[in-house]
Amino acid sequence: MPGVSQTSVDEMLRDAEKAAEHGVGGVILFGVPETKDATGSAGWDDNGAVQSAVRELKREIPEIVVMTDVCMCEYTDHGHCGVVRDGEVDNDATLALLARCALSHARAGADVVAPSDMMDGRVRAIRVALDGEGFAATAILSYAAKYASAYYGPFREAAESAPKSGDRRGYQMDPGNSSEAMREVLADIEEGTDAVMVKPAGPYLDIVSRVKNETGYPVAAYQVSGEYAMICAAAERGWIDRERVMMESLLGIRRAGADMIVTYFATEAARAMRVG
Repeated sequence: MPGVSQTSVDEMLRDAEKAAEHGVGGVILFGVPETKDATGSAGWDDNGAVQSAVRELKREIPEIVVMTDVCMCEYTDHGHCGVVRDGEVDNDATLALLARCALSHARAGADVVAPSDMMDGRVRAIRVALDGEGFAATAILSYAAKYASAYYGPFREAAESAPKSGDRRGYQMDPGNSSEAMREVLADIEEGTDAVMVKPAGPYLDIVSRVKNETGYPVAAYQVSGEYAMICAAAERGWIDRERVMMESLLGIRRAGADMIVTYFATEAARAMRVG
């Protein structure tokens, strides 16, 4: 992923300042802890990487919207998105851990928590936990339609979060199934999410469009690491015009109905839009 790397909190602040200067409205934070364990306990450490980064962002750049990824895969030693028992992810046992993680982010000052785990019932568990602790204003952006995609490879390598055994097809969605996406989206809306995410973006523009048209809800689309890396690689070989393809890909996502786009091109695209 050219131009993308793990950073310390102070380096992150410089990146965020540059993004804000060019007009990027928000950032989403992912944490890579120093140590991992079976339950991902570093995910709710109030002095963890994400929590520390949130506090610094809200102090130094208060105008930028701070979103945090809520999942266990970056924090567990097995790389799965929840508690593993007898070789399977235990959905219900994971809910309380996700809620603890979201609460820790909210206490640090996160504006939006974004559960990406795809456990059933996670939005309700997080909403109840947030409201119960006085964080009713903290919004939830659920990864409601997250597919079991091969496009995640570069991110998993960068975040050191690939599963040590098995895969995530048991709780992420079948790429050929659009009806399941709508069931997942509607379930998250019923549980109280404030916005929904489709991931990946480019190969699933039909899902972005369907979710927007059938729900009218705020829709985010995540242009994931593989999408980003393929554009960068082709541009490096001189096969495509990087800036034009970057902007065309983002325009396609917006045209499909996305209200928000999560992309590794954010600062570059914002700068290009201002120059244009």
